[in-house]
Amino acid sequence: MEFSVSKSRASPDSAAARVLIVDDEPSVRKVLATLLLQAGVSCSAAANPHEALTMLEKTSFEAVISDLRMGATSGLELLREVRAHYPQLAFLMATGVDDVRVGVQAMKLGADDYLLKPFDIDVVLASLQRALERKQLEREVENYRRHLEEMVSQRTQQLQAAMTELEHSHSATLEALGSAIDLRDGPTAGHSRRVLLYSVKIAEVIGGMEDQLKTLGMGAWLHDIGKLAIPDSVLLKPGALNEQERQIMERHVELGYDLVKGIPFLADAAEIILAHHERRNGSGYPRGLSGEDVPMCARIFAVADSFDAMTSDRPYRLALPLQTAQNIIYAGRGELFYPEIVDAFFAVGEVAWQLIMANSRTASINKIIRGDSSSLASARALTSQVPQLEKVAN
Repeated sequence: MEFSVSKSRASPDSAAARVLIVDDEPSVRKVLATLLLQAGVSCSAAANPHEALTMLEKTSFEAVISDLRMGATSGLELLREVRAHYPQLAFLMATGVDDVRVGVQAMKLGADDYLLKPFDIDVVLASLQRALERKQLEREVENYRRHLEEMVSQRTQQLQAAMTELEHSHSATLEALGSAIDLRDGPTAGHSRRVLLYSVKIAEVIGGMEDQLKTLGMGAWLHDIGKLAIPDSVLLKPGALNEQERQIMERHVELGYDLVKGIPFLADAAEIILAHHERRNGSGYPRGLSGEDVPMCARIFAVADSFDAMTSDRPYRLALPLQTAQNIIYAGRGELFYPEIVDAFFAVGEVAWQLIMANSRTASINKIIRGDSSSLASARALTSQVPQLEKVAN
């Protein structure tokens, strides 16, 4: 009897499958094999689970039809082995009429269906067809899952590449903006790079600020961007500013804030730009913030900015000696500047500040403004020679 099914979709044909029959009774093996062969199904037979497993190792099969009870061994033992080592195989458990409950239990353990003895070939073939279709569906689902995982992995890699490209683009944009500030305010060239490195060094001493370094770095780098909108007559005036000019100059913090606050990746840094002239006692500008209202990064930057402003040449005066600048910062401890920030500043040491100042032009800031895990590398690298310098000095 030839077996065929109507196919509404591409599905495996039991007539094309190779089936392994496992039964300890030769007559049962022979009858079932004959029925399957008459239906056009290729099959082989094994007398026990051990023999079946040996054949599975050597020959490719699509399905196993196993008796449940085979003397000292059990079809359930074979089922466990097949599911463990050949999960792609369809497995049908054959049971006697009195073993129906056990057959159902076998399905719970991984069998695709159960067959009742004596065999009805139409039932056998229909059950075999369903089991093969189920296994094909499982393979399709597994292939889809693997393809989906590969696709997700590929998309993730593409996204990471895009994010890296975006970060590089952001870094290049920030470099360009910083350079524009230096070109606009020539007398303070290098100021943004130095205060960035000073700020990161202070944050390193404070500790626990790794997640804020990117914001701190970008805020420090762009803190004077608002000066691009200040008239040359005020920005480059060689003498002291009068009251009106001072008010114009002080507007640079709000102008800078307005320039960058709408840029998503600079939104947090914009707060540093706005608050970098605030002071602990409320005497700063533009909002007169005090105490805990001043953002932590702005507190750090205020010390770094003041230190560099005092130790750099300006149109209206020459740079102050390093020791003088340190004395002024210490004098402002608790009033203008936050005590813990001043303490961290002095913990760095004078030799380290000199070294950072001398090497700031060649220091890399890309990792800091990109927020890499090695953001502190630039500041650490600049101070790595401090012990040697101190030894020579002594």
